[in-house]
Amino acid sequence: MGESRTELIAWVNEILQVNYNKVEQCGTGGAYCQIMDSIYGDVQMSRVKMNARHEYEYIGNFKVLQNIFKAKKIDKPIPVEKLVKCKMQDNLEFLQWTKKFWDANYHGNGYDPVGRRRGAATDTPVTIAPLAPTHRGGGVGPSLSTAGGNRVGGRTPVSGHRSTSTQPNEAVQALQAQLKEMSTHMEGLEKERDFYFAKVRFISLHYRDNTLIIIQLRDIEILVQQELEMPDRVESKATEVLKEIQKILYSTEDGFEVPEGGAVDEEETF
Repeated sequence: MGESRTELIAWVNEILQVNYNKVEQCGTGGAYCQIMDSIYGDVQMSRVKMNARHEYEYIGNFKVLQNIFKAKKIDKPIPVEKLVKCKMQDNLEFLQWTKKFWDANYHGNGYDPVGRRRGAATDTPVTIAPLAPTHRGGGVGPSLSTAGGNRVGGRTPVSGHRSTSTQPNEAVQALQAQLKEMSTHMEGLEKERDFYFAKVRFISLHYRDNTLIIIQLRDIEILVQQELEMPDRVESKATEVLKEIQKILYSTEDGFEVPEGGAVDEEETF
């Protein structure tokens, strides 16, 4: 029978100098990575986010763990999809396996978890005594001692030890770029809308008493073309009105360009 949740959390806090209070917190993946680092000492801890807050960060940590397993030829499936949900039972089972693996493979030399998380050298001024693997089922884990012989408890807060990344998150940068692009596109659409609305409003205000205003703009354009192409066309007031409306429809303003192929579809009405 494996260790209890209380024993496992005490062990994790002890060897990593963190302040976990429940097994579910291991679902972020950081603890599993550093436990492996305490065995092998060559894990790229700079890629491990011990203060991960989002699932995509958890997955990033587990990718590091998968690379460790592959490099060390550890034949153990990692149920990433279950573990990142931070459910107690899934993480309890995996943490129990991790504890047994650590007991069987830990070298017994000293390990500086805080220094490794900072990316600093492990030979810090504080001498950390070797950790002795515990093979008893009821063992809580090894003890860490300072040079003065005082035991470093597993309840030590880690807020002062964790380094905060100064690099903007790539996902946030991508979303910001996408938002900027959409905002620019929206501004263009609003400008185009206002441009055509101004045309319709101008026509409405200047020709409100003319019966031609009730004709759809598409039909106005067709009517203008037909009228102007008639061989026996006779200039009339209606013709002049149509010319004025056509002039308004095809006019542009500073900063606005009519897009290529931007003619109104035959089925489109206003």
